Amino acid sequence: MIWRFKTGGQRREMPQEFGAWSTGSNCFRRWRDAGVFEALLEGLIAQAAKRGEVDLSLVSIDSTTARAHHDAAGMHMGRGRAHCPGEGRYCGGEGQVKGSGPEEQSGPDAGEAGPGREERRRVRRRRKLRLKAALLGRSRGGQTSKVHLAADCKCRPLALILAAGQAAGSPQFTPVLGKIRVRGPVGRPRTRPDVIAVAGDNAYSSRGNRAYLRGRGIKAAIPEKRDQAANRKKKGNRGGRPVSHHAELYKERNTVERLINKLKAWRGIATRYDKTPASYLAGHHLRASMIWIKDLTRSCPLITPRYAP
Repeated sequence: MIWRFKTGGQRREMPQEFGAWSTGSNCFRRWRDAGVFEALLEGLIAQAAKRGEVDLSLVSIDSTTARAHHDAAGMHMGRGRAHCPGEGRYCGGEGQVKGSGPEEQSGPDAGEAGPGREERRRVRRRRKLRLKAALLGRSRGGQTSKVHLAADCKCRPLALILAAGQAAGSPQFTPVLGKIRVRGPVGRPRTRPDVIAVAGDNAYSSRGNRAYLRGRGIKAAIPEKRDQAANRKKKGNRGGRPVSHHAELYKERNTVERLINKLKAWRGIATRYDKTPASYLAGHHLRASMIWIKDLTRSCPLITPRYAP
């Protein structure tokens, strides 16, 4: 599994010393569905917290885009009923859309619609539904996926979320912080930094995000956008107070940028080759776990990893 995501190679090209490629593929799917990779990451973070090596004095958040290879397209949708995005109807497993037949259409152009036009509409709806389910989005670089992540002060991952490539980063700010779970030896898992700040670029500058941080007693090291500042000044007294910005804390946001470079050192992470978003996210959890293992073995040289990250 490490070889597959580290090299980006196909499973059928796996070296023979690793065994049959089908065995590794089936084992990966079982572990992915059982949540083994995510549990491994949470367990390593808990182990580091038990040793007092988790630094939550500042949490940095950012996102990165990964180009999807053409092998990532064509995810199997199954034969169940699925809702078509942007439509008030349902697509069946055969791709048929209720309410799209010639006898159910109304309007002046109802009689002019031929079977070819309906077929093109059905294909477009099916393609949009498949891309939405696979978390693949359209951008200037083609089909992409975006990973939103949070890092601590030592360039180690705390939480990961996968979204479509064209999705904005600001709506994922709260879900990423909500996924931070640092289990200690006793009590409930910790879900907030040590009363200092959360750092992010101006893409996360919104009233909702700042209100969320204020409600949890966390300072925001997030600069204000120029257009937001101009609109606030334009409104005068009705625009509210100027946004406070901790410039010194914001300088430490480079930790999440360096973490992204570490994640993308594996070719299977820098480029998405997996059809399902669950498999691609499991690869991120595996890579994040290897980063924690490498850091923990440095502080405790008695533990020697079997596979080098």
